Amino acid sequence: MEKTYYPKAWLMVLPVVAIVSFSAIVPLMTVINYSVQDIFGPENRYFVGMEWFREILGDPEIRGAFQRQFLFSFAVLAIEIPLGIAIALCMPRKGPWVSVVLILLALPLLVPWNVVGTIWQMFARPDIGLLGIGINGLGIDYNFTGNSIDAWVTVLAMDVWHWTSLAVLLCYAGLQAIPDAYYQAARIDGASRWAVFRYIELPKMRGVLMIAILLRFMDSFKIFAEPFVLTGGGPGDSTTFLSQYLTTMAVGQFDLGPAAAFSIIYFLVILLVSYVFYQVINNLGKGVS
Repeated sequence: MEKTYYPKAWLMVLPVVAIVSFSAIVPLMTVINYSVQDIFGPENRYFVGMEWFREILGDPEIRGAFQRQFLFSFAVLAIEIPLGIAIALCMPRKGPWVSVVLILLALPLLVPWNVVGTIWQMFARPDIGLLGIGINGLGIDYNFTGNSIDAWVTVLAMDVWHWTSLAVLLCYAGLQAIPDAYYQAARIDGASRWAVFRYIELPKMRGVLMIAILLRFMDSFKIFAEPFVLTGGGPGDSTTFLSQYLTTMAVGQFDLGPAAAFSIIYFLVILLVSYVFYQVINNLGKGVS
């Protein structure tokens, strides 16, 4: 079917585009302005060029935070996306249980970020928390406040609990949009369950999977409230991610110039990696379509 284009349709969304562009461009230009200046006060600032960018890129602590952040974000994607697909495939497609399951899955998404950290802080405590007591009862020495690996895994488990539902709901919506004719043709051809998933369901979910991957990567890459409440970035700096460094620099130390340069680098990294994800998923989709 040939697509119909309406050249003047963009006029309908022009006001929204203008408002969003203004609200995004003005703060961005302010940050760019601050990133090339050394600011001592409203009337006391000096142009320093790329000095803050060199300082940020050369800081070993920030490079370590970038490594932890990438490891965490890719671990989140490696767990939540396949798990979301698996749960969506097991969900009922019709009947009264559909609404019940959807409501239960949406509950973790309704919990505020700081409350999630508080819940898991109590849940994982080795002295009174159900999770902590249960793990230690199995003979495993678990203490997320004193062991960096335990803290990191706890933060990862918390994020999986909080956000896997988003991947599930998106994948379920993609599955529901597949016409029954595809499944009928697969049954007639005697296709296996794996073949149905590989050649029908997975290609048809490509659009929602792209949204899920991009949303989860961008959100996990700027995670702040949950690990800050749960571990405070510790023990040591094992769960200190980029957003906490940026917040400390901008709010705690009030180093506006370095913080502005840091935020620009932060933004460009998210933009670049999201673009790479988009291109890879598009190319994979062309290969299976």
